Amino acid sequence: MDFTTGGRLTVRITAADVGKRVSVRRWSEPGAPGGRFTDAVGVLTSWDGGVLCLTRRDGEIVRIPESALAAGKVVPAAPARRRGPAASATELDRVAARGWPPAESEPLGGWTLRASGGFTRRANSVLPLGDPGVPLDEALRRVVRWYGERGLPAYVQVSTGAADTQEELAAALAGRGWVREVSAEVRTAALAPVAEAGPVPAGGLPGAAGAVEPVRLTRSPDAAWLRRYQRFAGDAPEVRRVLCGGPSVRFAAVPADGGPDGAAGGEPAGGAPAAIGRCVVDGRWAGFSAVETAPEQRRLGLASAVMAALAACALEEGASAAYLQVETDNGPARAFYDRLGFTVHHTYHHWRAPDDGGP
Repeated sequence: MDFTTGGRLTVRITAADVGKRVSVRRWSEPGAPGGRFTDAVGVLTSWDGGVLCLTRRDGEIVRIPESALAAGKVVPAAPARRRGPAASATELDRVAARGWPPAESEPLGGWTLRASGGFTRRANSVLPLGDPGVPLDEALRRVVRWYGERGLPAYVQVSTGAADTQEELAAALAGRGWVREVSAEVRTAALAPVAEAGPVPAGGLPGAAGAVEPVRLTRSPDAAWLRRYQRFAGDAPEVRRVLCGGPSVRFAAVPADGGPDGAAGGEPAGGAPAAIGRCVVDGRWAGFSAVETAPEQRRLGLASAVMAALAACALEEGASAAYLQVETDNGPARAFYDRLGFTVHHTYHHWRAPDDGGP
């Protein structure tokens, strides 16, 4: 990383570069003899009162006093992506929102306020893809009021890490006391390899490399499927509206212990599937979610079988690209999706309004 001109460290950024992606080098201990450098890359989201604010790709906000700044320069808006389907963050966020639709929504300029009785943050947060049409503080007051009327905490879902994401909004929320609670990666992959990876059910699906119990595919989740789903806390109407919403949705389940057909979905009475998953097809995109396996039946290829079966159906519907969202602290799931060829496109974060209601 070259910061020098004629062998000397050079600061080539100013407050006029706010909104641009920059690389900076700062003293770890300004003024200390033998001090060390620390580098940071991110979007310059503010430069006020002698302090620079950078928002990194992963959403971390770094504050750097001018006195600690040793060098800096503007760098390309985003690094070139080497793998995965081409897409902007805005496209992916819109597709993902259609694939996980709220029970209720309302526009606020280019923002969308979403509510679903508290079922998942994604379906109960603002999607800020554009200008709200009013000053930010007024927009946030309206957001807090709207969610308060529904007995819900106010969240804003903010993406970072791509050319068209919302680093400046993230920094603005942090400056107003909003709290970042949960972060997740948006990952993409070519769809065909997902259909071919790992064991798939017996019965002739393409790419079979082995066999597990047949994966049952349905258009709606039955009671057994919901019992396996870890986020399920009651069969409220909002839950089914979110899960079953989207252009073309399928649910997958692997029977527990190969149980006989009995309860809906082929599960033993009162049982839950060994593994489940959900896929929504929207044009070229197939979105995967709710891929879960019973703890005692992990590492048997069941999750791979579920993904393969859903991907094969999505291919038949004309999809060619895959996406999913996985929380950044879920190491086992991230490793599993690595093996299937999913790479990180960008990251999103849920910011919660401060307890006093915000600005």
